[in-house]
Amino acid sequence: MHRFRAVIAALTLGVPFAASAADITRIASSFEDDDPFDLFLDVGFERTQTRAKIVREQLAGGDATDVREVNELWYKGVDARLNLAVAFGLWKDLEFSFKLPIVFQQNETWNFVSGTNQGNSTITNSCFNADGSPYSAEGCVGRLFQVPQESYRGGVGNVHFGLAYAFFNQEKDDTKPTWIIGIDYEAPTAKQRDPSLDNTDPDGDRGNVGDRVHKYQLYTAFSRRMGVAEPYFKASYTIPVRGPGAYSNCDQSGANPPNLGAPGNCYKEPWTRNETGIHAPSQTALTFGMELVPFESAAKSQKLTLDLRLLGNYVGRGRYYNELSSALRKLLTSDDYLQVGGQFGVTARAAQAFTIYASGKFLYNTDHLLTTEAIGQDVNGDGTVDTAVGSPELNPTFDWRYDLVSRRFRAIQSTTFRFDLGATFSF
Repeated sequence: MHRFRAVIAALTLGVPFAASAADITRIASSFEDDDPFDLFLDVGFERTQTRAKIVREQLAGGDATDVREVNELWYKGVDARLNLAVAFGLWKDLEFSFKLPIVFQQNETWNFVSGTNQGNSTITNSCFNADGSPYSAEGCVGRLFQVPQESYRGGVGNVHFGLAYAFFNQEKDDTKPTWIIGIDYEAPTAKQRDPSLDNTDPDGDRGNVGDRVHKYQLYTAFSRRMGVAEPYFKASYTIPVRGPGAYSNCDQSGANPPNLGAPGNCYKEPWTRNETGIHAPSQTALTFGMELVPFESAAKSQKLTLDLRLLGNYVGRGRYYNELSSALRKLLTSDDYLQVGGQFGVTARAAQAFTIYASGKFLYNTDHLLTTEAIGQDVNGDGTVDTAVGSPELNPTFDWRYDLVSRRFRAIQSTTFRFDLGATFSF
């Protein structure tokens, strides 16, 4: 205990100490004796880039038990947006927040990996139709989609509403940490994204960015200032709920869409709109980090902060917009996967009312299947799924070309890098 106290004393030596919450536990509070009203206005630019290699399962030598993976594509997705947010105190340690993202671009590109080309790719030399029938008597001359290809989307994103409360606040009682709980609600306000549309013309209209899904994020966060160091922890769980007008693969125009295996089953029991529509994944995230304060002047309200974080996020299985949706023109079912990585940030407060910040985040996304739709349901209860042509048990959104084991696509070597730059105005 004496040794621990000595370390704390060494950390605080010569550094003016004023208890203030880490950014992750920042909260606006009003109707305080010395602070009748708090308001934070955040303006930030965010750019996220995801890159992945896409491989495909393939039978080796016709042996149904010997499935290998062949390299097909490099995928790159870029999302650049402006985030406008405001948070203000409703009462003592009770905060309401609002955020509006404006998406400048949400672009995706697909290019062949080295050694793969139009002549040997399974994408441009497909053997089957979506219903499993041979594509042509001429052999494998079909094409799943054009490579190279790029899609373009943008627009106003989903708005967020938040409510947070601090049970403990170290600024008021330095014997306790800062502990907050909150909920962030992402409303499905953005225009619906239709993956079946062609958004490959850079000079044409950009596609929409909305998924029409309500998202409720429940979270809790702790932080404790100890001299120049402030460790913190945050845990969150995101619950998706399908909203009005959410897209279904059966919404595609035409009586016989080329990417549905059994379109005749659309909107017939059990293949309702809800069953064939988007099933957004739940997410569970953990953040461990520490803010370091190498410089602070309480008299001038100036502060320099270095922020180090370790990040983990579990993304559940679901049918949604993934790395191949815009190319294959439909919602696709992805397996669950983990995102692990870190973040480094710098925050500089020049005065009480003005702060600027910048950060970089890196995530590694574990390998996961991108096309793994269920083939159907056992409707009559005989213990098997009848896969005969015309069977009502066939899933209409199943595609025999890439959802069947030995033909599925997988994302590997997937990484995500995000850069943030912004400013906060405090009132």
